[in-house]
Amino acid sequence: MKAGIHPVYETRGFHCYGCGTEWSTRTTLKPHTTDGKIHLDICSACHPFFTGKQKLMDKAGRVDRFRKRYAKLKPEVAPEVAPETTPNG
Repeated sequence: MKAGIHPVYETRGFHCYGCGTEWSTRTTLKPHTTDGKIHLDICSACHPFFTGKQKLMDKAGRVDRFRKRYAKLKPEVAPEVAPETTPNG
């Protein structure tokens, strides 16, 4: 490896503002505070996707609304016209 081109990979402390959880792991991120920790707004312990408290859209209701809205817009079928007969044929 070339010297001087790779970031420093060291153990850092992380702190979540959302739930107050603290943990340490190795990273190349540099802390922006004087306490030496990297502060996060949300982590996997308090994020709704990972905790199972995520609100999902009712897709069946949306499909029903779509069908109800566009059921009125059915194209009108033109009446069938008998083919014209020519007197010569």
